[in-house]
Amino acid sequence: MEFIRRKMKTIVFLNALATVVWCAPSLCDPEDEFLGIFCKEPEPEQPKCMDIMMNYCDDMSYTHTVFPNILGHRTREEAELGPEYLLVSVVHNLLNGECTPDIRMLGCSVLVPRCEKEKVLKPCRSTCEAVRKNCYHAFEGIEMAWPYFLDCDRFFVSDQEGCYDPLEGLRAIQEEGNTPEKPHTVIQFSYQSNAQMNSILKKTAARCPEIATTYSIGRSVEGKDLLVIEFSNNPGVHELLEPEMKYIGNMHGNEVLGRQLLIYLAQYLCSEYLLGNRRIQSLINTTRIHILPSMNPDGYELAAAELQDTTDPENEEAQNYNSWTLGRGNAQNIDLNRNFPDLTTIVYSRRRHRRFRSNHIPIPDAYWFGKVAPETYAVMKWIRSFPFVLSANFHGGELLVSYPYDLSKHPLEQKMFSPTPDEQVFKQIARTYADAHATMSEGNSGRCENFGSIGQDGIINGAWWYSFAGGMQDFNYLHTNCFEVTVELGCDKFPAEEELYTGWKDNKEALLTFMESVHRGIKGIVKDEDGNGIKGARISVRGIRHDITTAENGDYWRLLTAGIHILTASAPGYTRAMKKIHLPARMQKAGRVDFVLQKAVVEPDMEEDYRIPSMGTYEHFDPYNQFERYTISEQNQNGEEGQEKPWWWSYFSNAHGSTPTWLLRN
Repeated sequence: MEFIRRKMKTIVFLNALATVVWCAPSLCDPEDEFLGIFCKEPEPEQPKCMDIMMNYCDDMSYTHTVFPNILGHRTREEAELGPEYLLVSVVHNLLNGECTPDIRMLGCSVLVPRCEKEKVLKPCRSTCEAVRKNCYHAFEGIEMAWPYFLDCDRFFVSDQEGCYDPLEGLRAIQEEGNTPEKPHTVIQFSYQSNAQMNSILKKTAARCPEIATTYSIGRSVEGKDLLVIEFSNNPGVHELLEPEMKYIGNMHGNEVLGRQLLIYLAQYLCSEYLLGNRRIQSLINTTRIHILPSMNPDGYELAAAELQDTTDPENEEAQNYNSWTLGRGNAQNIDLNRNFPDLTTIVYSRRRHRRFRSNHIPIPDAYWFGKVAPETYAVMKWIRSFPFVLSANFHGGELLVSYPYDLSKHPLEQKMFSPTPDEQVFKQIARTYADAHATMSEGNSGRCENFGSIGQDGIINGAWWYSFAGGMQDFNYLHTNCFEVTVELGCDKFPAEEELYTGWKDNKEALLTFMESVHRGIKGIVKDEDGNGIKGARISVRGIRHDITTAENGDYWRLLTAGIHILTASAPGYTRAMKKIHLPARMQKAGRVDFVLQKAVVEPDMEEDYRIPSMGTYEHFDPYNQFERYTISEQNQNGEEGQEKPWWWSYFSNAHGSTPTWLLRN
């Protein structure tokens, strides 16, 4: 009986519990109806218009928004914590002010969409497409993908669907404002990391795709790109009779003003070309310009890091920082300006040979058994790959221009005048830069007190200043057609940021004038009787034991001083041709001198003009391929180390939630 009583109580309790459950609000599981439980779905909450309360979107042309927004963020707090809003908040800094506030307001139109009468209005696709067309290059320039939430097809609608212009408020302000100022070039005079420098170069090329492109000539020891920006009216292509010149900066990592000047120069050329500067347009339309701002990015990184430590008052060790040595070499501690093949010694040893010429001297095989830096190797291959006519490399520690030879012609003399056969041409080239500089040619001898007297009004023969072997400017002259000088930009190797603008002002005219000087002398084409260009033909000038050779299609450029010159064009299998020319003193453009060579039987003694016995072959470059293997193994050892994230990644790597990999290209 007791058992039955307990059972009845249990049944009553379960019925009561069932009643409670039955009466509770149901979440309407799809299986409930099958079990005989019927419920009513709660009606969804209608979205309500609310005030915009997100700081970076408070200047939109409307004042009310709604959540969930177009991206599905359910609340304002959720939207503010997302990487989309973070990008909107920092895009001005990332793009250095370009395309803002357009990009920011376009993003806000998706994050805080317009709300009217409790309904969402979507932004116009036409506005999105216009902004994307004008600003896509800015994202390319910093190696960032176009943000997914600015997908014009996905989140924006057509005019027929009832859209609104999210930039209407911005346009109203612009229309109410005064007449805009004449556009001008804006340059930020500050130092950049290696990644930021590369970003600026790529962004500049993306802004001026019709006249600029970037390419890498190799990698540093630590895997950093040696990035070049090129300017031409047909970038990436050698055009017949268009001379090519190059600038190289930061060969010594702790000598940084040249690096900065070349970054500024690239921005200036792009901007001024777009603004219609006739001088810049003429220069770019007639010249192919290659700019390598940093040949030694590893050394720069070390010098910049150590210099930053010296500003820390608690770091006593850093007070001993020596700007003259730290970061000068590459990551292997190799001085790159002592690492090129010593061809000058070969010239001195063979200069009495009757037929010897000081040009296109092969690299001795013994060189490849020494320590060759990857940066040196990359630049040598680069120099051999383009028909460069003129070049300057930038250093710091003095204020002058030095020119070849750098190695004294007497082994026991450390300061001895050691001219090339083109002494007068090099003096003219050096003076072109020094005279156009604000103060370089004022003639204050030994102004930095680092190497004693600097000689004649800001220019000096390198070996007369101080002698060394393995320099880059001697290699250019003796191995290729290129005439290179070294520009020392000032006493301070790593000047303060506030001095960068002054450095730019002092050097801007000199940089432009030097590039224009590549059009001096003569140029022309050497052809056969059928009108085909002859590659590798020699152009000789009587009295100057240094020849230049023609490029792929038979065109050539020969820098010369004013006066009367007797020229000879020759090539194996052809008769020689000779011409007498007169170059006027004030002639600012290269004179055109063409040659037509006739087929002939090669005389045995003529062959000696092209090769001196036992000197090797010019095409013999890295004959044992040991450096190619070395670079591959180095890259394998470094692994992912060489594949750096973009410099802006730090903005987002610590963001709330998952990192926005959709911003990474490829």
